[in-house]
Amino acid sequence: MKKIILGLALVSIFGMNAFASVYIKYYNKDSTTWKFVVKMDGSTKEVVFNASTSGATTIGGSGTKAIVTTKCGDVEIANDSKIEIKDGCIKFVK
Repeated sequence: MKKIILGLALVSIFGMNAFASVYIKYYNKDSTTWKFVVKMDGSTKEVVFNASTSGATTIGGSGTKAIVTTKCGDVEIANDSKIEIKDGCIKFVK
């Protein structure tokens, strides 16, 4: 019985990590739709921030942090971050 409970606990813990992702709330002040390269979990992805809007996007993967490459350099973004994009650069807001 202990093995079954331990097994279910491990599956639950690892199963939660499999569905992790990085959720970002953003406001793009630019009139340009930005497509940034994202590194997460050892793979490269792309994220799109629509022009002159606020919104939210999710970067799928098994981590809770992603590195976004902008023209101003690399930015590490954690899950549930709020950012502002101006002149192609990312800045965090509260």
